Amino acid sequence: MFTGLIETIGTVRRLTRSSGGARLEVEVEWRDGSIPVQGDSIAVNGACLTAIGPTARFFAADLSSETMTRTLLAELRPGASVNLERALRLGDRFGGHIVQGHVDANVRLVSVHPEGGFQRWRISLPPEYGREIASKGSVTLDGVSLTVSALGSDWFEVALIPETLTATTLGTLSAGSRLHLETDVLAKYVARRLDGAKETGRSSTAIEELFGGGGA
Repeated sequence: MFTGLIETIGTVRRLTRSSGGARLEVEVEWRDGSIPVQGDSIAVNGACLTAIGPTARFFAADLSSETMTRTLLAELRPGASVNLERALRLGDRFGGHIVQGHVDANVRLVSVHPEGGFQRWRISLPPEYGREIASKGSVTLDGVSLTVSALGSDWFEVALIPETLTATTLGTLSAGSRLHLETDVLAKYVARRLDGAKETGRSSTAIEELFGGGGA
């Protein structure tokens, strides 16, 4: 489990494809000076990967065919910057929101509106995920926990503060860029519960009213 608060930015050293997958190598300097151990979970642009051969300045991770199909990691090139977060440890302070590191969809940054040192982004929203997004709810974009500020039928907006723009890779992106989207895990369970209620004919009016009736 992760929180969507980026620890540091890493740099892709290489991506080596193999039969059915690939190995991603990342150069990194962890801010607290600690070193991950073999098998630790690390979210790379929001996708949970398993660390292989980690050192103070490097780790590798294998990408399965599923990961390569569902995420944009296979498109990374040497020198590309990536958001990194290690899995939450018991006793850590909890910021952001509950992030699984499971990418739901690849979405597009439709527009960027500067507002002083801030930015307001509009993001494309695949219709099948509309019911898992709520105004003032949480989403994860490339591993970064953000709050939905506005919502439409096929889009949503987030506001980025200066700290987010400088401490993550989001500040380097522009309209047309693609990102990893992970919806809130709690919204996933609510949506599943609503599906079950409809299938069995049980009433779920109160939940539907709270979450917009299952539509964006």
